[in-house]
Amino acid sequence: MAPTAMPRTARRTLAAALALVAAATVATPEARASAPGDKDVTAVLFEWNYSSVARECKDTLGPAGYGYVQVSPPQEHIRGPQWWTSYQPVGYRIAGRLGDRAAFAGMVAACHGAGVKVVVDAVVNHMAAAPGTGTGGTSYTKYDYPGLYKDGDFHGCRTPIADYTSRNDVQNCELVRLADLDTGSDRVRTALARYLDDLLSLGVDGFRVDAAKHIPTEDLAAVKAKLSKPDVYWKQETIFGAGEAVQPQEYLRNGDVQEFRYARDLRRVFLGERLAYLRNYGEGWGYLPSSQASVFVDNHDTERGGDTLSYKDGAAYTLANVFMLAWPYGSPDVHSGYEFTDRDAGPPRDGAVGACWQDGWKCQHKWPEIRGMVAFRNAVRGTAVTDWWDNGYQAIAFGRGDKGYTALNHETFAISRTFQTSLPAGDYCDVQSGRRVPVDADGRFTATVAPNTALALHVGARTCG
Repeated sequence: MAPTAMPRTARRTLAAALALVAAATVATPEARASAPGDKDVTAVLFEWNYSSVARECKDTLGPAGYGYVQVSPPQEHIRGPQWWTSYQPVGYRIAGRLGDRAAFAGMVAACHGAGVKVVVDAVVNHMAAAPGTGTGGTSYTKYDYPGLYKDGDFHGCRTPIADYTSRNDVQNCELVRLADLDTGSDRVRTALARYLDDLLSLGVDGFRVDAAKHIPTEDLAAVKAKLSKPDVYWKQETIFGAGEAVQPQEYLRNGDVQEFRYARDLRRVFLGERLAYLRNYGEGWGYLPSSQASVFVDNHDTERGGDTLSYKDGAAYTLANVFMLAWPYGSPDVHSGYEFTDRDAGPPRDGAVGACWQDGWKCQHKWPEIRGMVAFRNAVRGTAVTDWWDNGYQAIAFGRGDKGYTALNHETFAISRTFQTSLPAGDYCDVQSGRRVPVDADGRFTATVAPNTALALHVGARTCG
């Protein structure tokens, strides 16, 4: 999380040279996401209130095959209409804009009933930056949060982070003036563990650790060790920065790590380079191990910072999500937010989603092109890339063993050709268009893929309708 005054995602990675190695033909790693279970796609329902999440688990996420839903921070936070108020904690009671404890517990139960696990965005690096009264009625001042933390529970550096080449600055000073917790203190570690354990007691299945880069990895390991479920699913926001003192790989000891280079480079490829470069995307580009990489096309910070694609990029954004879900690297997060012109703007109707595609809610997780690829990913899990084809520029196609096949056309003209697959013979339903596609005894089919669209076949979708 980073309030708009100083977004951390504005720092660009020096990754242009990676495109040179991307064209080389190397073995593609298998998808081995460490998230438990066979369904590793997470729908990130950013700033949806908990009753809306509960309904969406039942109506969409479960039936579509999503394994997880990630919800925005549930703790009491500062008041205000901006989205980033959710990331300035006042205390750890579930008393925020998005719902109270009963609404949160009901959401967890409803999602579990639909076969969807729940991941919470957990803010554990800092507390609120300025005095006031929280969303649950708690009055506080900076460095004094009643019944929870006092001045001695915070780092002695009381100035904003100024130098990202200094580990001390990054992990002991204040992220945009937010009160920086001394996570080296056992008292603070115990308080954080109690908060996370309370959420676990309500059935939560995992955590996305906000601003993990600003917490020493050994401190996070110590907090996790105190939990009633120390092996809980855990992904950490550790933004890569070339030449910075703190690097993402340090956090692999604790669980998954969000691979920001993946999203940034997708933007560069889809907006200015060639899809043909994606042939060895992932570890072949120097990224984190696939088994511990949490990947995304965009998130709430990056869509506002402009360093990744966003819904405003149209077909390029949709195709990038299709590629992410078809490609065997990491465990994917599908961001689902709302329209904005003011980058500070909070959620429409305080997070109440009456219906998708109304009131500004974008519902990317429900777009037919993206939703159809969730079942594709589940069907091809554990298979490597086969039968790669590209036209040397903006059209690519590849299989996932004998389980699936997809083609993406980012050209300005239609691509018509016979594609070679390893699929069993028979009829398939293209989950992008809903059209029947017959595959012959040699694994071949002929199709036309329109400009800026995709085609995707898998063994779980043999008939349309």
